[in-house]
Amino acid sequence: MTIGAPKGPGAIDEREWQTPAEAADYRTTPDYAETVRYLERLATAYPGWVRFETFGRTGEGRELKLVVVSKDGVVDPVAAHASGRVVLLVQNAIHAGEMDGKDACLALLRDLLRSEEARRLLDHVVWLFIPVYNIDGHERRSASQRINQNGPDLIGWRANASNLNLNRDYLKADAPETRAFLRMFHRWLPDFFVDDHVTDGADFQYDVTFAIDTTPDVYPPTAEWIRASVIPEIVRGVDGAGHLAYPGPIFLTDETDPAKGLAFHDNPPRFSTGQMILENRPGLLVELHMLKDYRTRVTGNYALLRTLLGVLNRDASKLIALNREADRSAASLGSASGRPVRIPLAFEPNGETAKVPFRGRTFSRTLSEVSGAMSIRYGPDNWNAEIPRLTGARVAISVRPPAGYIVPPAWTAVIEVLEAHGLVVRRTTAEWTGRVERYRCAGMRWPNRPFEGRFPILRGGNVEGGMGQFGSCVLTTESLPFPVNSAVVLLDQRLSLVAIHWLEPEAPDSALRWGFFDPIFEQKESGEAYVLERLGRERLAEDPLVREEFERRLARDPSFAGDPSARLSFFYERSEWGRANHVGEYPVGRLLGSEGLPLG
Repeated sequence: MTIGAPKGPGAIDEREWQTPAEAADYRTTPDYAETVRYLERLATAYPGWVRFETFGRTGEGRELKLVVVSKDGVVDPVAAHASGRVVLLVQNAIHAGEMDGKDACLALLRDLLRSEEARRLLDHVVWLFIPVYNIDGHERRSASQRINQNGPDLIGWRANASNLNLNRDYLKADAPETRAFLRMFHRWLPDFFVDDHVTDGADFQYDVTFAIDTTPDVYPPTAEWIRASVIPEIVRGVDGAGHLAYPGPIFLTDETDPAKGLAFHDNPPRFSTGQMILENRPGLLVELHMLKDYRTRVTGNYALLRTLLGVLNRDASKLIALNREADRSAASLGSASGRPVRIPLAFEPNGETAKVPFRGRTFSRTLSEVSGAMSIRYGPDNWNAEIPRLTGARVAISVRPPAGYIVPPAWTAVIEVLEAHGLVVRRTTAEWTGRVERYRCAGMRWPNRPFEGRFPILRGGNVEGGMGQFGSCVLTTESLPFPVNSAVVLLDQRLSLVAIHWLEPEAPDSALRWGFFDPIFEQKESGEAYVLERLGRERLAEDPLVREEFERRLARDPSFAGDPSARLSFFYERSEWGRANHVGEYPVGRLLGSEGLPLG
């Protein structure tokens, strides 16, 4: 095979080394045990090139395996980075019905080991891959899963054994698989990350779509390298292998009308590639088209990965330098001189569009007698058109970074997530009182059904889970006491963006939004109605401003006017007793500096 123009795994003649999917003519995909047996056969046949690591266990106790592929026996993180080679990590089957990347990696590993020419792709790359990440979901095999998908015969389940979607768990890290992944990731600290998936959504001609962030929260020189080298090279390599690639996520503005164009897609750190932004590393999302047959999808994934190996092998020293600079930039956020005015936390479309060529399918739209809404039916013919794509983005949420954060020790679950992400967390050795910035939050609403095992406070408009509308948090500066053993996270470390996204309340996947701080919104003390009646009469008589506000609420808010408890609570909340509840007072302090902190 020619390295610059990968032809896919179908070219191999020797049946002895056919992957299980190839041997079955792509009708089936192997279970986990058969997958591991094939990998072990390769490792035995080519000693010194392949090593296995167990980096954790799933919820049901299965061993999470990492495959390490390298020339010259460089198979540990210290030696890999010392050698000046790029460390590439590919993750497969996080959604275990989307296992195409697993079978592509088996074929690619086989071809790299069996060809002297192909092995040159590992001259400057150490390749790590997780054959199956969501193993428990992978082994829940059925023919009745993923109604949208065209094969193979038996496929796995989307979620893990606790029914958590692992690709919504990266920042909050609830699942044992996530915490194991984070430990492994920070041990190896890869230079480039790939997450292999299969689409849902529209029908179109492309069989390989992919996305990689170049938004303003990505280190700008890295974003420029991605735009100039990675994206165009992948398109050329995939198309040259007989597939059809599209460099971007395909989400329709109107799911029933492709002619209306392509929507904007934000990438918060609940997702794997959104988490990579906080890790200062490029993260590539691969989406094979669900309606294409399994052979086409696997060989398309193969072509992309092999092309990417060529890019990384060529640009190894450049990428390593970019990552080093991005880490230094993130570690400077804790110093006054290094702090930017604002750090973007989320983006939204600014309304700018551009016409882009799109290779779709013919379609018709009708009013459905089933749903009562407009529905789309795709036809068998190609539909080539220029359609609008939302191209402009503006910062929807941003924050001015502090020097660091201090978290009272009672909030153990919040602190454990920081530690799971590998942040340097120090503890105070004595009680400390100092001036800090802190938020006072109000107006939160919660959904009436769970999302990913929680009842998160997330912005309306996010379609997942029907989440609650975020209220508002107002920043104040106060002198506050913090107990001994409070956790201190200074922003002088490479993972500073993880701390910011976890501890800033309005960040899309913050601890507050995911419900880790819900108790601060609970009122624990109150008064009997006859006591509050007296309090209300006194305040109405003594305070004209309170009377004016109360009468205005009565006139403008019928639900308030008709709710006796709400009317009494109005006066309690404005009293010294009500204020003692500290409802909505966010307990995390934003440090103005680290001087005087009693740190161990």
